[in-house]
Amino acid sequence: MNVIPAQEIKRRGIAAVDELIAKGDVHVIRNNQPQYVVLSEERYQELVAEANEAYLARVKASLQDVKSGRVRKFTSADDLLQALAEDGE
Repeated sequence: MNVIPAQEIKRRGIAAVDELIAKGDVHVIRNNQPQYVVLSEERYQELVAEANEAYLARVKASLQDVKSGRVRKFTSADDLLQALAEDGE
């Protein structure tokens, strides 16, 4: 993990981050606490793509549940709450 104090960035500017980002994500420490993470554009796009893939997988799984009848339908919120209470017993 690459760590840099915020004061160092303030003192040296973005060049301080440029040196570290080549080695991976940079954690910025402020008041002795981790406050920020700086990512390269490539790493950011990887994370966004992974999140989108996970989202699509959840949607596909949900659609599969509907198609296979593993979904219950309720006519009201009260009916749903009643079913949840019964399932929890």
